[in-house]
Amino acid sequence: MAAQGKYEVDRLLADSLKELAAKRPIEKITIKEITDQAGVIRPTFYNHFQDKFELIEWIIGTDLLEPIQPLLGIGMISEAMVLLFTNMEKDKAFYTRLAKMEGPVTFHDVAEKCVGEVLYGIIKEQMTGKKSKHKWLTPEIIAAYYAQSMCFAAEGWISMGMTIPPEEMAEAYQYIITRSMTEVIEEL
Repeated sequence: MAAQGKYEVDRLLADSLKELAAKRPIEKITIKEITDQAGVIRPTFYNHFQDKFELIEWIIGTDLLEPIQPLLGIGMISEAMVLLFTNMEKDKAFYTRLAKMEGPVTFHDVAEKCVGEVLYGIIKEQMTGKKSKHKWLTPEIIAAYYAQSMCFAAEGWISMGMTIPPEEMAEAYQYIITRSMTEVIEEL
């Protein structure tokens, strides 16, 4: 293998996991299989990631969250969700397997943590110098609430086979998060 930078090796390992996940459940894929598929030695994996769950976090962060972060930061939620769903759709086999992952760590756990961290950073930055009207509404609570809703929408879309177009899914998400429960029920 030619000399490669950290990102290139991370990408190589990520692509290897994605390829393997197209054929088998993620929880059954070993680090050795990931490194063999990537054409690197096993210690290389551990120089980059602690375990495959950290690799999954990297994939979610790099492939899904980094591209939408600027849109979220300027309040373009619907556009961010279209991009999120579109990027998930590009790796449909991987995210479908990921959503079915069983064991002590699930897709929901990893995704909610990653989304929560991104949202926390955005919210904390935007709340600088502001004081909440309600003590309970801290940046952590707000980020967790919206991370749960975004992950719920994404997981629901995956479980439906990603058959709804990303634009329509984003529109439905935008609709539900901008209305009260009473309004949604009345408008059905």
